Amino acid sequence: MIQNLLETPKAFAAKAKKNHFVISFDAPKGTKKQGRINGNKIIWNIKIEDLFYDGSRLCDFIASELPDEVLKTTSFELKIKSNQANLNWSDFCLGWGLAHYQFTAYKPKAKITKPILILPKEADKKFVTSCLDAICLTRDLVNTPASDLGTDELAGVAKALAAKHKAKIQIIKGKKLEGDFPLIHAVGKASPRPPQLIDMKWGKPQHPKLTLVGKGIIYDTGGLNLKPGQFMRDMKKDMGGSAHVLGLASMIMSLDLPVQLRVLIPAAENSVAGNSFRPGDILNSRKGLTVEIGDTDAEGRLVVSDALTYACEDKPDLLVDFCTLTGAARVALGYEVPAFFTNRDDIMTPLMTQSPSVNDPVWPLPLYEGYNKNIEPAIADVLNDGLGRAGAIEAALFLQKFIEPQTPWIHVDCFAWEQNGKPGRPKGGADTGLRALFDFIQTRYN
Repeated sequence: MIQNLLETPKAFAAKAKKNHFVISFDAPKGTKKQGRINGNKIIWNIKIEDLFYDGSRLCDFIASELPDEVLKTTSFELKIKSNQANLNWSDFCLGWGLAHYQFTAYKPKAKITKPILILPKEADKKFVTSCLDAICLTRDLVNTPASDLGTDELAGVAKALAAKHKAKIQIIKGKKLEGDFPLIHAVGKASPRPPQLIDMKWGKPQHPKLTLVGKGIIYDTGGLNLKPGQFMRDMKKDMGGSAHVLGLASMIMSLDLPVQLRVLIPAAENSVAGNSFRPGDILNSRKGLTVEIGDTDAEGRLVVSDALTYACEDKPDLLVDFCTLTGAARVALGYEVPAFFTNRDDIMTPLMTQSPSVNDPVWPLPLYEGYNKNIEPAIADVLNDGLGRAGAIEAALFLQKFIEPQTPWIHVDCFAWEQNGKPGRPKGGADTGLRALFDFIQTRYN
């Protein structure tokens, strides 16, 4: 079922259809309306400072103005003047493509017909289509309910992506997982869906090692510290970190970045049963640190810490993890700006300053060592829930205990969800930080 749900919308065409509209950006000065249709010509008052969202707005405007029977038989072409050629038309076209995104797998009659654009020569076709594929994959995975997306199904998506790009993949589960990755096993053992570690590798050995780790909690009940119903409602999105790293990996491989890529996804379901791990338990980790459980609803950092330990054993040039980890990050920065942490100053500034240019802002929070005292219990090495008020920082400090100091590391505490909806970004599963990290990685290694 899951493979049938994952499909990039067809937003672009290679050649004109029988009916053809031309979109012009030469609206007279003083025009108040952003768009109008005159015969087979569309005049659009372009917003140069906001091209990404402008592409989505134009696509939605045309869809609202023309009937389905016209949209299905018509293509649209941008008439770009020479003095407009240096604008970022790739951003504009990506915005157009994302306006096509609709998650209607369970309600196909709700699908809205959108206009098809002929990509202009001024846009980078490979970048636009690769980015669109990656974002749609990420959103589809987050939107798919846990009834159809279990641990095996998530592994199946990773296998399909690996096959597409001729990557190697290994799935670790059963007794080997229990022995080698005790925290992943402990979190997932109460579910009939087996916990597992997905390990995908791609690239040439002479290139620098880039490792992506994504939290793959396919559903989070909270465990024995059961979540209230209103907080459990959207917990299908707790695998949003894994969706982000699969989307990011898709983009990296499609655009053939010169890196030796590795993707690690600890996949588990945090369920309730007689063998659930308990508050007060002390668990072993792959690193050898003992972890006291203060709250079974702070399970994401447990599975990710075993994966980070494993990642560091390979000595990567850069290690990036994506996690839907804390509500505290949302309190600090809201729903639209993911928090990130890093142990390198030369990473913090460029990532923060470059991210708005790709319409995907991220913002740093500190790895403040003074808060380590809040995650240091009396009878184990580390506590899985902090005793202070800085929840996002304490969670990041917990993860840092499983990072080797010589490994450059970025931790992204993302939301993976759009609360209200906006052009090109409907309510539901969302990419938060994906394009920012791709841009940073591309700049770092190209």
